[in-house]
Amino acid sequence: MSESADSDGPQIVIENLVKRFGDRTVLDHINITIDRGETLVVIGGSGAGKSTLVRHLIALERPTSGKILVDGIDMASLGDFELSKIRRRFGMVFQKYALFDSMTVYDNVAFPLREQTKMSEREVKERVMTKLEELGVAHAVQRTPAEISGGMAKRVGIARALVLEPEILIYDEPTSGLDPVTSRTVDELIEEMRERFGVTSVVITHDMASAFDIADRVAMLVRGKIAVEGPPEKVMASDHEDVQRFVHSSAIDPGRLAQRSARKSPAEVRALRAARLAKGEAK
Repeated sequence: MSESADSDGPQIVIENLVKRFGDRTVLDHINITIDRGETLVVIGGSGAGKSTLVRHLIALERPTSGKILVDGIDMASLGDFELSKIRRRFGMVFQKYALFDSMTVYDNVAFPLREQTKMSEREVKERVMTKLEELGVAHAVQRTPAEISGGMAKRVGIARALVLEPEILIYDEPTSGLDPVTSRTVDELIEEMRERFGVTSVVITHDMASAFDIADRVAMLVRGKIAVEGPPEKVMASDHEDVQRFVHSSAIDPGRLAQRSARKSPAEVRALRAARLAKGEAK
């Protein structure tokens, strides 16, 4: 890991990001800065550009113009070899878990280690079981995805994202298709991962309740542009017509903001990660 990877300052900087497909502009001059240990939630309706933004964050697509800097490195300027190295600093939690149906829970979580590292099977087992135990699904190691609940599958997906010990976790619609109780459990997991492992979190969602519960900052995309960006309180108070329509249709109680539980600040999360690094507990 580079020396700068755990220093203070922004970890991700998106500068004037534009993406066009033919005559259609999907992302229109996006500017976002994400600090280490921060949770940024990107909200917006269908077709707002959220999924396209995710693909650019992990360099699955190249921008038409603009930059995405990770610790000062321009992702779009990298070749395939350099990209493969920097992508290991990201963990991805997919909307539909993206687990292999034919593999057990254990093998699903072990897969990235076997594919991307030279760990021995003993080392793989130790890392996999640690992550599964931390997420409360170690008892399901020999089950297949079809044999576990949606909530458990989400935990397994998070375990697989964490097994390479990334600095940045990206969640793509993590509560989509889940019942309200399970959705709030996933929110708690996102918070726990941030506070326990000191990761920077980017959450793509249309779930306003989730956004207001877990976000340090919220950025709302409307037709490829950022309509409002800031703490949840700022979003709730925005007079932007599209933002207000989205908030009101989500039936969020303004009192919810006052009831948010105490959260560790990004600075506190960075300090926790530094302590773990000093003890050799994190990559």
